[in-house]
Amino acid sequence: MLVNCVAYQNGRKLADLPVEDISEYVGRPDCFVWVALAEPTDEEIAQMADEFGLHPLAVEDAKRPHQRPKLDEYGDELFAVLRTVERETDDSELVEGQVGIFIGRNYVLSVRQHTLKGFGDVRQRTEREPELLRHGSGYVFYALADAVVDRYFPILDSLEEELERLEASIFHGTPTRSSIESFYDLKHEVMVLKHAVAPLMEVIGKLYGGRVPALCAGLGEYFRDVYDHLQRVNTAIENLREMLQTAISVSFTLINLAESETTKRLAAWGALITIPTLIAGVYGMNFEHMPELKQVWGYPAALAAMVGVDAYLIYRFRKAGWL
Repeated sequence: MLVNCVAYQNGRKLADLPVEDISEYVGRPDCFVWVALAEPTDEEIAQMADEFGLHPLAVEDAKRPHQRPKLDEYGDELFAVLRTVERETDDSELVEGQVGIFIGRNYVLSVRQHTLKGFGDVRQRTEREPELLRHGSGYVFYALADAVVDRYFPILDSLEEELERLEASIFHGTPTRSSIESFYDLKHEVMVLKHAVAPLMEVIGKLYGGRVPALCAGLGEYFRDVYDHLQRVNTAIENLREMLQTAISVSFTLINLAESETTKRLAAWGALITIPTLIAGVYGMNFEHMPELKQVWGYPAALAAMVGVDAYLIYRFRKAGWL
């Protein structure tokens, strides 16, 4: 689906264009065209490839979702893949999407797949900054990359809040199978964000300092800012992973302690039952020459022995924390 097709000149919007007029404006030296597609068909991508003269390998990559973030150079043109990570609601599962961006001297083409939110706010932002938009397609590329990275922060915050909630829950009761599964579900979500962020750091790192593609020349400080944001997210992810591993280890330790406490209680009760059973068993043998059998005090003495031994064991077990 075609979302927008707009021509810009000297940092200001000229007009919304029909697709058929793209090639005319792309040919102008002081003008560039910004086209946005969402969930396009192969035919729509092929039409754009004809209008912009896109490299066939880049076009092939744009048709395939779930790719690793990357930056490819085809002569003076660039093709970038960015990964989006979003939630439909605060408690819903993470949704992974992809944005393929074709950048040429006089054009930018973004292709969104499986994303929940578009980039209309990015277009509005750049149009309010005509001095920066004069940089052309390179600045639009920065703005799109910056928007994708900024959307990682709410996801990161939600993951940290979920970890805090799970950590608090394990100390309010014995961890269960469901709580362990919740930790591993959270670990999976952290890794989803990690797989989007870590390769993108390598991509953005190529756009400032050293050899920078000509289309991004003069925008080094902007891409460095994006890289700094990515570094913050990546550091927070690593901290989350360590805290998650610690929390999982603590959960297993608490489970083992609970099992140990249960085992001690069962052993204590077993001992309390075993002693009277032993005494009763001895005097239940009915041998003829057992002197206590004919004594008047034999029965109460046996009961007293049972009660006395059990009372002493209860005292010792409670003192040791077994009961």
